Amino acid sequence: MKALTISNLSVTKQALLEMAQREPGAWLGIRIAAGLLVMKGWSSSQVAELFDVSRWSAVQWIQRLNQNGVQGLEERPRPGRPVRLAESIQMQLESALTCDPRECGLSRNRWDGVSVVEYLQRQHGVKLKVRQAQRWIRRLGFSLRRPVYRYVQATSEGVDAFSARIKKTPPTSKKQRP
Repeated sequence: MKALTISNLSVTKQALLEMAQREPGAWLGIRIAAGLLVMKGWSSSQVAELFDVSRWSAVQWIQRLNQNGVQGLEERPRPGRPVRLAESIQMQLESALTCDPRECGLSRNRWDGVSVVEYLQRQHGVKLKVRQAQRWIRRLGFSLRRPVYRYVQATSEGVDAFSARIKKTPPTSKKQRP
C-alpha cells in the first residue's frame, strides 16, 4: 500500500506556515499538534524544526500545557497599544500606495509620510503622525526611497544615416564691425 504524498508543487512547508500567519487561530492548531507530537515521543527540537519556530517557543508551549492544561495553549492578550488602522483601511491604504498620489486627490508626486498622513486624514478621518505613517509604509511592504533614474547609454548604430540626412548649412563669414 502506497503512502499518501502531496504532488502539487505549490504546497510547501513555507507556504503552509505563511498561511498559518494569515489565518486567525491557525497557530492554536499548530500548538495543539505540537502537544500531540510531544505526547507521541517527539523532542522539542524536532517539533521546533517541523513548525519552523525556535526551540524555546516549543518548550514554552509544552510548559504552558503542563502548567495550565489545554487552556495554556489559547492565545493570551498581547501587551502594547492596539493597531489604530482597521483591516479595511489597511487594505485601502495598500492599494492606494500602488498608484500615483494624484489619483487619490493629493497634490504630491510620490508617497511619503506626509502624503500618507494627508491621505488617511482626507479619505478615512484617521489622524497619524508622520513617523507612524512612515512605519505603515514599511509594514505594508513599500519603501521610502526615491526612485533612481538611469540613462540608457547611446550606441553608434544609425549615426551615419542620421548625419547623411542632416542638411548642413555653410558657415557664414563674420562681418567686421566698424
